Amino acid sequence: LTFSRTICAERISSLMSSKNPTYECSTSEGKFTVELFVDKMPYTASNWIGLAESGYYNGITFHRVIPNFMLQFGCPNTKTGKGSPGTGGPAPGSEFKGVHDGKTYKRDYGGNIQDEFAAKISNQVGTLSMANTGQKNSGGSQFFINTNDNTFLDFWDKQTPSKHPVFGKVVSGWSVIKGIEKLGSRSGSTSKTITMLSIKKL
Repeated sequence: LTFSRTICAERISSLMSSKNPTYECSTSEGKFTVELFVDKMPYTASNWIGLAESGYYNGITFHRVIPNFMLQFGCPNTKTGKGSPGTGGPAPGSEFKGVHDGKTYKRDYGGNIQDEFAAKISNQVGTLSMANTGQKNSGGSQFFINTNDNTFLDFWDKQTPSKHPVFGKVVSGWSVIKGIEKLGSRSGSTSKTITMLSIKKL
């Protein structure tokens, strides 16, 4: 299943808000821009923003890329070499500030955040969604970019036990996303290393 740039752009614009922050993500394959849904998913978006602005994501690689499904990213083990890719996360008890309220929030002993099911935003093409282990409150720094309509991952969908809340959207640079997707495989392994070089607020 493929989607034209026009269709993707229309879906992206339908979710955009001028009040939300946007960030330019520079990768070894090019740049794309994301909007974080602080207005609808403030807690989860603030967690991502805190990590991005601290430089946490710089040097981390896309460790799981499955064409016509998603691009997964955010595991620090891919940068440090310690532990298996896909099993790492933020430091236990680390903190981040709520962009929406200025309060300080603390991650748990596993470096995880609470599940936020504040808004029913579907896992449509181009959305950013939290990765987790399948257990309650097991999200941390890892997320994925949907390259297909994966509605079965919606937390209110009963087709599967999966519950992955959406907290952002790619708003430009879709050709870069598709380029990265082509480097993936059915197993998720990539044909070359794809690295996040930097993330900056626009």
